[in-house]
Amino acid sequence: MPKKTNKPDFEPRIVVFACNWCSYPAADSAGINRMQYPPNVRIIRTMCMGRVNPSHVLKALELGADGVLVSGCHFADCHYSFGARKAAEQYKRLEAVVRILGFEKERIRQEFISAAEFPKFVKVVKQMVDQVKKLGPSPVKKQIEKIGTFSKTETALEA
Repeated sequence: MPKKTNKPDFEPRIVVFACNWCSYPAADSAGINRMQYPPNVRIIRTMCMGRVNPSHVLKALELGADGVLVSGCHFADCHYSFGARKAAEQYKRLEAVVRILGFEKERIRQEFISAAEFPKFVKVVKQMVDQVKKLGPSPVKKQIEKIGTFSKTETALEA
């Protein structure tokens, strides 16, 4: 008989910033086509991934997200012409900040997913959840648990 542990399985909370024109419709199409992806993903619809400031990603991590995915249009398909390129530039800066703050770089990810690529959306989300499961809970969450208090806005991620 396998040994029973008191530690519950870790289920990471992943926040996805999804572009209104490409990645969000991909997530919607995945649902319409009955493709399953982990339920511990929270999608935040943005008009363009270029509008997702690195501070938004850091705030999600601060509020208890274990990982953050920023997804949007491919460069050639961006509805705002420059949004995907701007997002790529911002992501480079975000990676540096995340490293400086002591987070593992695998807690954040950027993907270019068109509306027609709903199987890719599902695959990326599953990969992200598996990757963050291996890392364990966010270091911020560990610090919050030590202190014993949560931010008032932390409940936004619990829904």
